[in-house]
Amino acid sequence: MSVLTRCFTGKLSAVPHTEMLRSLLLLLLCQLSTYMPADAGAVCGRPPLTNDMDPAGFQRVYEVGQEIFLSCKPGYTPSKGSRRVVCTASGKWTNPTLKCEPKSCSVPERLQHGDVELTDITFRSIINYTCHDGYVQHGANTSECLADGTWSEPPPFCEPVTCGLPEIPKHGKIIYSKPFQSNTTVFGDSVTYECMPPFALLGNARGSCTASGNWTETPECHLVTCPVPPSLENGFISFSIMKEHGYKERVKYGCNIDYVLDGPTEIECEKTGKWSPLPICKAPCRIGIHRGRIFYDRRKIWIEDLKPNKILHGERLAVYCKNAEKNCGYPVPMQCIDGTAAIPECYEEPSAIQYNLHHKKLPSEIKMCT
Repeated sequence: MSVLTRCFTGKLSAVPHTEMLRSLLLLLLCQLSTYMPADAGAVCGRPPLTNDMDPAGFQRVYEVGQEIFLSCKPGYTPSKGSRRVVCTASGKWTNPTLKCEPKSCSVPERLQHGDVELTDITFRSIINYTCHDGYVQHGANTSECLADGTWSEPPPFCEPVTCGLPEIPKHGKIIYSKPFQSNTTVFGDSVTYECMPPFALLGNARGSCTASGNWTETPECHLVTCPVPPSLENGFISFSIMKEHGYKERVKYGCNIDYVLDGPTEIECEKTGKWSPLPICKAPCRIGIHRGRIFYDRRKIWIEDLKPNKILHGERLAVYCKNAEKNCGYPVPMQCIDGTAAIPECYEEPSAIQYNLHHKKLPSEIKMCT
């Protein structure tokens, strides 16, 4: 049996005295070797890892010079740096330069009739889906970005709430905004209600399918009549039977000769039971000058040649004023407004002598101002 074997077996009684001393010394060295490694600091432990690196598959101890390759955790991908690290003689690994970034999922599509809420599209990010009022959500409320760069759930779809057909008011009808199939309408569909004259609509003329699955309140059709149509000052009713009239019925008016109708030619019986506003017959105007020249109907004429001396409501003519400083004349317009035609303040009516003997010096006959 060798001395090294005796170190581990401890059987020393059969050896000579000199051999015993030598064996005791070896035994002491053996015991010290269990507490002090022969190559202290010549090994490396597990490599240092960041939270986004994969810790699987590493040994507890590595010898000097050994190299390993780091990798990113599932859901992360290398962005820059080297994956390689080496165990050095100091028992430390070389500094890792690998950088891992979370994988990205595709940008989610817009949810029709709904909202998509998210803060990021990287690994473990969450999407929240919600549908607008009036729509029912079919599918997941949330979706998570997975390690392979895909979303855990497909986008849901938002289906509109359905309503039945709207009620038709008595003595009325419904006009749909768009064609519909079978007996089903959907949220947002709308209709227009109308009543058959002489019935008038009481309530909203528009109705719609609401988020609750019901139609808005149906209006009612009420019988409406208006009194005998009123007379028109300086005018007449062109054709009408003097009686009460129903809703939407109309009466036509005209004006006496030389009077101008201002307003609609017809009035209508409204849903309030009253007639729409009457027109007005506006009076003609007499031109209040006796001597002078005017410009009317694209002609320059003397006032006495205006026969008869009147213009209709709304018509215009011009009289002539004089610029004394430049000794020139200029036309100034005037207009008939319901029987009144105001003469411009600058106009000076000539005397009989000026008008008859010196008419060539009147403002209308001298050089015109530029």
